[in-house]
Amino acid sequence: MPRTIVENNNRLALRVRPNDKATLMRAVALEHTDMTNFILRHALDAARKVIEQAEHLALSERDSLRVLDALENPPVPNAKLLAAARHLPKGL
Repeated sequence: MPRTIVENNNRLALRVRPNDKATLMRAVALEHTDMTNFILRHALDAARKVIEQAEHLALSERDSLRVLDALENPPVPNAKLLAAARHLPKGL
């Protein structure tokens, strides 16, 4: 059955196994919080870590120096790069 579109969709529904829910409820009680705050806080922490890992690039000192050198002394464009540049739309 199709679900109706809700304009204010601030809810997130989860299906969990009973033993997983019991584990969550125990942790919630130990932290003296509620289920929404507990799940949201920990899910957001995990989401931020995933995003950070995906967007962050760690370079060794050697690689960092190579990047800086390439920025300061860019190589001469080869034929393929020049051909690709000629095929770019005007205004870019």
